[in-house]
Amino acid sequence: MTEAPGPLEPVTEQWQRALAIVAHPDDLEFGAAAAVARWTTQGKQIVYCLVTSGEAGIDGMPPAQARQVREQEQRASAALVGVDTVEFLGLPDGILEYGVPLRRELAAVVRRHRPEIVITNNFRDTWDGAYALNQADHIATGRAVLDAVRDAGNRWVFPEQLADGVEPWGGVRQVWAASSPLAAHGVDVTDTFDRGVASLRAHDAYLAGLGDGSFDAEEFLEGLGRPAGARLGVRYGAVFEVFHFDLW
Repeated sequence: MTEAPGPLEPVTEQWQRALAIVAHPDDLEFGAAAAVARWTTQGKQIVYCLVTSGEAGIDGMPPAQARQVREQEQRASAALVGVDTVEFLGLPDGILEYGVPLRRELAAVVRRHRPEIVITNNFRDTWDGAYALNQADHIATGRAVLDAVRDAGNRWVFPEQLADGVEPWGGVRQVWAASSPLAAHGVDVTDTFDRGVASLRAHDAYLAGLGDGSFDAEEFLEGLGRPAGARLGVRYGAVFEVFHFDLW
């Protein structure tokens, strides 16, 4: 018999600046956006960086058109949770590769925004620790985020970026991977759950193309939020796997 997951430890909220780096528009909205709404309500500053524009994500829409639609939907979605800075790196959707070029791109973003916390998506092989396979872009992006955070603090890695006032940045304390099956930390999103639902619904064109078009954003997020909330002793929660860069 599989043991029920144990209680979650609350993530630290003693920070002011965060940078969220994910592969696609909608990645943050499938679980983490309600937490972002909580933190922006507290006055924290959060920037979104989308590695791709999700242009390969709508089967019935040509990529050039989908790029424009999905960027617009992401900006509208971010605004609903208090994020007004949304960047798109424009890398190709669906075929991201982990490696030095991606690390270089992400290190530059970290050095530019100088966050204390970096948020990314689950990059484990599965979503459930067993059968629900993750997607290649998520895996490549998350792995590159971890290395890019370290790269950003080393002036001898990608030194060509250190011009026009850009300096190394070793001030990232932790990286949080949302919705990881190995998550041991979480945050209460009961008060901002509805804003998380609204932010997912803002991806209307994308959601309309999922399955038979009957996807229910609130039902889906409740399915994630209630079990996480139970582990926190609240109604709704969001889970994160925490990687520490603040050990010394």
